[in-house]
Amino acid sequence: MSDPHPARPHEKEDRRTFLQKVAEFIHPGPDSRDELIETLADAEDNEIIDAESRVMLEGVIRMADQTAGDVMVAAPRMDLVNIDSPYDEILHLVIDTAHSRFPVYEGERENIIGILLAKDLLKLQRAPELNIRALLRPAAFVPESKGLNDLLREFRGNRNHQALVIDEFGRIAGLITIEDVLEQIVGEIEDEFDIAEEEGDIFALADRTYRVSGDTSLERVGEAFGARIVPTDSADGEHRFETIGGLIAHEMGHVPRRGEHHTLAGLNFVVLHTKGGAVRWFKVAPVAADDNTG
Repeated sequence: MSDPHPARPHEKEDRRTFLQKVAEFIHPGPDSRDELIETLADAEDNEIIDAESRVMLEGVIRMADQTAGDVMVAAPRMDLVNIDSPYDEILHLVIDTAHSRFPVYEGERENIIGILLAKDLLKLQRAPELNIRALLRPAAFVPESKGLNDLLREFRGNRNHQALVIDEFGRIAGLITIEDVLEQIVGEIEDEFDIAEEEGDIFALADRTYRVSGDTSLERVGEAFGARIVPTDSADGEHRFETIGGLIAHEMGHVPRRGEHHTLAGLNFVVLHTKGGAVRWFKVAPVAADDNTG
């Protein structure tokens, strides 16, 4: 006869000691999100996990309460392509913003008709007779209330890297990318603009302009371009700034946005890339370089 109570090979063996079971009974595990985060902090203090792991785990926990509306790029700050714009104008936008995907609109900015991949513009170089409409990919739309956990699952499932966020009235509220979601877990993701400080902060470009980090010191910018970089509205010592990004924001009177430009000390600063309310990179060129004798 067969054993009426056969062993279950897949059942996990409880390897906890008696003292461990007693300790867990006296001090049960966390029963709230805040307690769980405190437990992670204790684990780091006890060198069970390192600081980077704790930050990532906390990001995963907190992401459960976040929605697309919490981390999206608001509609006024979106870089859009007008389907009726000339090819050169579109190419200029792609180069200046350095994005890989662009929502495309027709007529009004609210009327998004598709997504243009920057790499697809290369097809127009080889076949100018192509209509740019033929290059558009379908746009994905999600509500502001979409949870980041669900959104990340959708991004992975449908291979979309970008979605337009819609408010409760059906209007475009903003834009969210897979990078925006992942940064809630792992922190800021470095891209082609994020270069380690020790590798340099001023770079010569092919068109004889320069890419300058917003964190570059005023002294270094002045030395590199042979200019005296000081606020235009200050007497000596009235305003003190350490970085070119901080000074330009002060000069403009608001947080600079991509594509905006400002002239200072004979140099034209064009905002290439912003993040977290600060300028990450400028494109810099002397004003009227041919006539500049300094």
